[in-house]
Amino acid sequence: MLYYLFEYLDTYYDFPGSALFGFISFRAAVTIILSLLISTIFGRRIIRFLQKQQVGETIRDLGLEGQVEKAGTPTMGGVIIILATLIPVLLFAKLENIYIILLVITTLWMGTIGFIDDYIKKFKNDKEGLKGRFKVLGQIGLGIIVGATLYFHPDVTLKEKLPQAQQQEILAANPEVASSKLFQMEEKSTKTTIPFVKQNEFDYADLITWISPDLAKYAWIVFILAAIFIITAVSNGANLTDGIDGLAAGTSAIIVLTLGIFAWVSGNIIFSDYLNIMYIPRVEEITIYIAAFVGALIGFLWYNAYPAQVFMGDTGSLTIGGIIAVIAIAVRKEWLIPVLCGIFLAENLSVVMQVSWFKYTKKKTGVGKRIFKMAPLHHHYQKSGYHESKIVTRFWIIGILLAIITIVTLKIR
Repeated sequence: MLYYLFEYLDTYYDFPGSALFGFISFRAAVTIILSLLISTIFGRRIIRFLQKQQVGETIRDLGLEGQVEKAGTPTMGGVIIILATLIPVLLFAKLENIYIILLVITTLWMGTIGFIDDYIKKFKNDKEGLKGRFKVLGQIGLGIIVGATLYFHPDVTLKEKLPQAQQQEILAANPEVASSKLFQMEEKSTKTTIPFVKQNEFDYADLITWISPDLAKYAWIVFILAAIFIITAVSNGANLTDGIDGLAAGTSAIIVLTLGIFAWVSGNIIFSDYLNIMYIPRVEEITIYIAAFVGALIGFLWYNAYPAQVFMGDTGSLTIGGIIAVIAIAVRKEWLIPVLCGIFLAENLSVVMQVSWFKYTKKKTGVGKRIFKMAPLHHHYQKSGYHESKIVTRFWIIGILLAIITIVTLKIR
């Protein structure tokens, strides 16, 4: 909203300083500062409100060190993250931008699912919370909305570089030609990026057009199915990672900050030209949302770091996973998720492996066996005697390493 106010002041009154709001970098900086202030200053008030409402965590005795002491710690703290993200976005982002609209919908959609889950657990005294099938249905619904919007909306386009020979002709005629002249016209596309290969673009339509070129008109189905799978997998991965103080919030901040770099360079035609990556018009506005989200996560860590004064609950963890997935799909970097979100992947796999192996060995021998001392993976290290602060810090370090590897894929092919 403030963006439009200052744009008006700059256009009609040449108000001093108002032109700054036209720059992504300035708005992102202001956004992250405001988000941090909201999450830290108002976060304490929200925590007190949750305490008054007796929204405390019910702890099951799993034999983990320091577990009993956490009983009664306020949960549903994901509300802090949601508010600290949405308020700055509404103030400083271009609200007509389709990517911003999608991310706002994602935040409210997944936040509502998580809130219902937490509400059932705390106020209906049902430890299971929202039934798993309803969570999955909610994730599928979001996947359909996101996939269909990104496929059909006219503002979601790509600009690919001209063939090499044509580029050379243009540069030979005018070496100082603008980068924009080396790109084709905007077009609808289901192309995405595959890491670590030279020809790193992949078209989802290829999954069916090899059968018959006429099937290209059904590529939207493949794209939507991919969106559903990615959103479901990442949101569940974030949910499983939220098990010890500061792990989910800190890891997610690293992931989202990395995606912010991709959004910024993919939405800038000069950087897209230099890095030889696909240019995605209007996607740079996501940087504002990411700045707000990172600020919210870091501000939340102020209260969630060990010993936690508040837990995010499913209200936060499902929302975090959904936002990360949608950003990755929007900037066409969803195939980097196994690397960038390696912590989420490891947590997911540890649960799948543990359950599968236990069921298999029980069926074969009558006695179920376990691969890990406990799943998800972070609980395995707790059972091994590591303090949770050490586990969280080391997971953050691994997350930073994975983020660096992800960024390097811009040039390693």
